[in-house]
Amino acid sequence: MRARRLPSGDPTALGRFLPAWHFREVHSTLARASRERVYRAVLDVTPEEIFLFRTLVAVRRLGRDGPEGILNPPRGQPLLAAAARTGFRVLEDRPPEEIALGTFVVAPEGRAPVRPESPLAFQEGANRSGMALAAITFQTAEVDGRTLLTTETRVFAPDRNVRRRFAFYWFAIRPGSGLIRRMWLRAIRRRAEGASR
Repeated sequence: MRARRLPSGDPTALGRFLPAWHFREVHSTLARASRERVYRAVLDVTPEEIFLFRTLVAVRRLGRDGPEGILNPPRGQPLLAAAARTGFRVLEDRPPEEIALGTFVVAPEGRAPVRPESPLAFQEGANRSGMALAAITFQTAEVDGRTLLTTETRVFAPDRNVRRRFAFYWFAIRPGSGLIRRMWLRAIRRRAEGASR
């Protein structure tokens, strides 16, 4: 499987931090709210606002408890904040345009996934075998007086063995992950539109 790139370049944070990928997922929604309100909602939405979030991540964890993180966030706290405190690193934050986070999803020598020490460490991880890099972004754009909110996930695995292992994992989690992303966007839109009334 060859890595892919956008044909005309990519001006986003993902384009700078993870320009090539082996696995990718993109979802969007339109909100009747300003970019500033939508961006604030991205940062503030909690797991309880996301329909079926706790159920779907419990299934993904096979019902087991785990450490605090994006798959086991504390109640009532913003989901992105829990991610950034645990397994993810904020790669770039440009309010109200975009926020991007990254993590090492397959660590070398069988260790648990690790949070990059810095955005630069995340980029340098693309040159090391034995691990896959994953990044997620939320981007806003003004469209006819509304805000288009897009979330994109990319995974890059330079090592063939890691790529093969991750492909099985991606195949298993992608339907549930896609549903979570759509429900996450819906929760952000509801919060932003509610705040704008």
